[in-house]
Amino acid sequence: MAAKGIQAENLNAWFAENIEGAEPPLRFEAIAGGHSNLTFRVEDQAGNGFVLRRPPTGAVIATAHDMAREHRIISSLAPTSVPVPPALGLCQDESVNDAPFYVMAFVEGHVLADSQTCAEACPPEHRAALGAEVIRVLAELHRIDPDDVGLGDLGRKEAYLARQLKRWRTQWEKTQTRDLPAMEEVYQGLVKNVPEQVGASIVHGDYRLGNMLVSADARVDAVLDWELCTLGDPLADLGYVVNNWAQPGEQLPHVATASPTAAGGFQTREEFVALYGELTGRDTSQIDYYRAFQHWRSAAIVEGVLSRYLKGVMGNEADTDAFRFQVEASAEAARTLLAQL
Repeated sequence: MAAKGIQAENLNAWFAENIEGAEPPLRFEAIAGGHSNLTFRVEDQAGNGFVLRRPPTGAVIATAHDMAREHRIISSLAPTSVPVPPALGLCQDESVNDAPFYVMAFVEGHVLADSQTCAEACPPEHRAALGAEVIRVLAELHRIDPDDVGLGDLGRKEAYLARQLKRWRTQWEKTQTRDLPAMEEVYQGLVKNVPEQVGASIVHGDYRLGNMLVSADARVDAVLDWELCTLGDPLADLGYVVNNWAQPGEQLPHVATASPTAAGGFQTREEFVALYGELTGRDTSQIDYYRAFQHWRSAAIVEGVLSRYLKGVMGNEADTDAFRFQVEASAEAARTLLAQL
């Protein structure tokens, strides 16, 4: 039985015509981990590996699942010092697979989704070096001039936080499954305290260890999941990754599994922020605002995921109670950080 979201016969023909070296018939396997776009491991008869990305099945918010945009981003970043999977092809003809999709080369590596995976895949003596590599790659991304790589029109450069607050409040209102007063309270606090934006960078939007392929010897071989990428305030990326950067043994309340850095051996959150500041020269003194913003934004994103699972458009089952808890914990974490400003 074909995987949901895969029209195997059509894809066999499309790969044969559009992906150099592909030898159908193909085998498709859903890759677990993402809760927005659907990702499939593809293997051909010669053992070549590919990755196919497509939107969720069913009705979605159109701008959140733009395959051509995601394909363009990784294609544009390929010549830079930011490691991305090689982009191989884009199909916008929905008759092929019921929705646009794009294909990347399969990159070997470990996805450190949680502390157990990290403990098994990354030796303790390599973790500090890996942490430094995560910080270095983020600094490299933020040093790229978007115009130099053809991404100057990816989004508006100014007023990033104001635009994001408007976008995710709208998303929350469209997808919320229950009343949660903390979301409006935090929104009002964020609007009143927006820091001045200094410059504009390429902002990944979901930068964390769980969205990278890493080697056991502390290399980041590819940064994945660019669907939320835009132009704007780079400190938003810093706030996001720091929110997901647990101290040794710490269980973050807003994530379902123990953060990979909870395995120990990585930089502390404070060390992460300090090293980023050294590499970029940026003022990081208002990092708690960006952390509060990212907790609030994460709550809006996860609520959208919860809504899609409840509508049955994500292709599999999920622990919806866990999503509800994540939303509520993220909103509360944002409220706590705002109160400390």
